[in-house]
Parts: sequence; structure tokens; C-alpha cells
Amino acid sequence: MQHNNVLILDFGSQYTQLIARRVRELNIYCEIHPYNKIPNNLETYKAVILSGSPNSVRGEAVLHPDLKHIRGEKPLLAVCYGAQYLAHFSGGEVAPSNTREYGRAHLSFIKEKEDFFHNIYQGSQVWMSHSDTIKTLPKNGILLASTEDVENAAYKIEGEQTYAIQFHPEVYHSKDGKQLLENFLVHIAQVEQDWTPQSFVEETVEDLQNKLGNDRVVLGLSGGVDSSVAAMLLHKAIGKNLYCIFVNNGLLRKNEFKDVLDQYKDMGLNVKGVDASARFLDALAGKSDPEEKRKAIGRVFIEVFDDEAHEISDVKWLAQGTIYPDVIESVSATGGPSATIKSHHNVGGLPDFMKLKIVEPLKALFKDEVRRVGASMDMDKNLLGRHPFPGPGLAIRILGDITAEKVRILQEVDAVFIGNLKKWNLYDSVWQAGAILLPVNSVGVMGDERTYEKCVALRAVESTDGMTADWVNLPYEFLQKTSNEIINKVKGVNRVVYDISSKPPATIEWE
Repeated sequence: MQHNNVLILDFGSQYTQLIARRVRELNIYCEIHPYNKIPNNLETYKAVILSGSPNSVRGEAVLHPDLKHIRGEKPLLAVCYGAQYLAHFSGGEVAPSNTREYGRAHLSFIKEKEDFFHNIYQGSQVWMSHSDTIKTLPKNGILLASTEDVENAAYKIEGEQTYAIQFHPEVYHSKDGKQLLENFLVHIAQVEQDWTPQSFVEETVEDLQNKLGNDRVVLGLSGGVDSSVAAMLLHKAIGKNLYCIFVNNGLLRKNEFKDVLDQYKDMGLNVKGVDASARFLDALAGKSDPEEKRKAIGRVFIEVFDDEAHEISDVKWLAQGTIYPDVIESVSATGGPSATIKSHHNVGGLPDFMKLKIVEPLKALFKDEVRRVGASMDMDKNLLGRHPFPGPGLAIRILGDITAEKVRILQEVDAVFIGNLKKWNLYDSVWQAGAILLPVNSVGVMGDERTYEKCVALRAVESTDGMTADWVNLPYEFLQKTSNEIINKVKGVNRVVYDISSKPPATIEWE
């Protein structure tokens, strides 16, 4: 069954993935493609959305999409840059804004009896983010909405199912953004809302059975949500022909290797645990550059994984828990497409000698969709609720070089922090949390003696997908007790700080 319902053309906006997420929340399948790589099977899409862009339609680096088989033939929604593009190149005028059009605004005018604004009323809050503005509507343009500062905030083209808006309906700050997308996609474009976790499981299992047949598949489990859900989908499809390998790289959380293996026992999976801690720590010795550490971990993982895969006869496929944000092609500011693939999250740089075909059951899903798919298969709530954990593990939370003693310290600190989040019922309200071992010692006093020991930073963020994140305002009493417990229980630490940086500009991890 085809679900190619909505095509999103990406012009490089930081919000493009959010458009896709909002569309998916309506149980409508959508795909993101670069504006200059329109799919050949255009007939399978029922509607098209043009994203925003950091570029200007008035500048030299104009991004020109080929809309000849889209405009007038399919329902089209143009957002921000897309709206300005349609205006600028269709008889309208786009000029620099006199006032800074960034942030919250309110609709001061809405044209009556318009399906596009069904159940959206004057005063509705929208989010603006542009330096240009549409001064004159394009040929056959009909004004649909205004704000106090932006007269042409929304318009449509007479005789077409073409709609354009200068605000961003995909961000939370646009209070009726989801309603607007529903109005366009469901009521105007009449796209079916048939993209559900259950339908995904049924169709994916069937596709995997057809693709894999009786072939054997090997999968590197991490203990995280993505690889576990991928494993269950494959297990449903091919049963004992799936061979799972869980490698302990010595950089997992405290007791995680044993705990995760115990958890998998109840899932019916065919799992082999491999403790390669010493091998990874040897490869990391003396390395302090984050990229060098990542490459060393990736190289050793592939070596260990390959050794184990060779123990299984006739393996044809390598399964990966790759998810949609890892494979989306985005458009760079210069107009050239660039693939944003996070190789350290999966089995990156697969060597030629492995000669395996790749199968990625989750590559169409966002993280929250992966969790919903797992829930529809009755997977353990604790496993599905696990915080994301970086592929390189604690190696990128130990700033500087890696030693067994530093790993021990950070594992103990992390165990106190995560354990307390669970005890205080805070864990599920946090997207990701962890501790960072800083490459500095600080003076302290314990008993009657001065100490010169390690400083650790605690980090907890809230997010929906990890693309943007805010630090969590944890209770002072929680932070106080956690800090005291860490300093009293973890030998080698005498100072605890809390990271209150948001993403952007900071990243979630420190390396």
C-alpha cells in the first residue's frame, strides 16, 4: 500500500523537519526531498508543501524549484520563502521588511468563509521568521489574512488550489498551526489520514518478508529504542533468521550490559552479548580529540561486529536502526544538497569485506513515531521510554582522554543522577539526561583536608525530537540532594555543576 501522500520540498529551513512532524501527527505520511531533487513518481503525491529558507528570493542565491508539474495540478502550500517565491516570480513584489518580522504575531484580519482558515479566528497567534516581506500579491492573488505588521500574511491564487503563508504553522508558537495544516491537507487536498503505527507494523513486516525471504540478517543492538524496535519488527518478519549482537564497548552506563541482556531475554530475540571493553579502551588510549574518539570507536565496533558476524553462516543482510532525521537530505545555504547522516549513531563506514546488504526498517520514522510503533507491538514501556544515548557512549561525555578510572567515575555519577530522576518521578518528563566529566580539577574541602578532584556537569533537556532542546528546570532540592550524594559517594569528585544551556546555540552533548 502506497503512502506517498505529501511531498515537502526543502529549501534549507531549520523548521523543515517540524513541518513533516506536524503532518505525521495528522496520521498523514509525508516525505522531505531537496527542492532540486523532485521525485520521479510525482503522480503518487496528493499535495505539496514548500518550506522556508535562510535564502532570499531577491538575492543572487535564489533557489528555483521546478513547479511545472505541481503548481495548478496539485494542492500546493507555500510557507515563508515558498510564499515569497510564488509572489516574486508571479507578478508580485517582495521587499526588505521595514520592521523586524520575527517572533509572535496575531492575525488581525481573516477573510470570511475560507476553508483554509476553518476554525481559526482573528487574534490567533502565529510565528514569523523572515527579513523580506510580500509588498504586492502575485497575479490572481487573493488576500486571506493579515497581522498588524504584515498585510499579506496569507493569500491564495484564484483558479488554483495554491495557498501561501508568511508565518510558520509548524512551530508550537503558531497556536492554530496544526488546524491550518489539517484544513489544507484533509479538507482542501483531501489526503487520507491512514498513517498509523499499526498500519506501519503490518506493512513493514510484509515488506520485510518479501525482501528478505529465508535470508539471515545480523543486527547490532545498542539497548536503545531504535535498534530494539527495529529488532522486534525483523523478529516478527523472519523470526530465528535474525541474529542480534550486543557489544559492550566499556562505555555503557553502570551495569547496562547485564541489564540490557536481561531485558532482551523476555522479548524472544536471538541475542549474543560480546564484552569487548578492553579492546575499545586500548584503542582510545591517549586520544582526546572528539572526532578521533568517534572514529576509533567506530573502527573497533566494526572489527568486533565483523568477527562475530563471521561466526554466523550465510548472513546476507545487515540491519540498522537508522531513523528519518539521520537520512534526510537537507539543502545547504549555497544551494547544493548535502546528506546529513550521523555515522556514529549506526554502523558507519561499513567495510567492503563485510559484503552485506543493508536493511533499515525504521528509516521513514521520527523518534517519537518509533516509540509509538514499539508500543503498538506491546514492547516494554521502560525500554521504549529510555532516554537517547550517544553511539560513542560515555566517551563523548568524558572530555579529554579516556581511562578506565574516568569511565568508572562517570558511570557512578551517572547512576546517581539517573537513579534519582527515576526516584523523584522526573525521568519521563526529561528527553535526555546525563553527566559530563570535565577535564578540570577543583579545590575542595572534605573533613579537615583540602582536596583537588574532578568536577562533573549534570545535563537534562526537554525536547520532542532532539533537533531543538531546552534545559529542564529541575527542583533545587533535587539538585541539592543529587549533588551531595555524588560528592559523598563517588570517589574522585568534589564539585557538581548544572548545565543550563539550550539547543541552539549549545548542543545536547558536549562533544
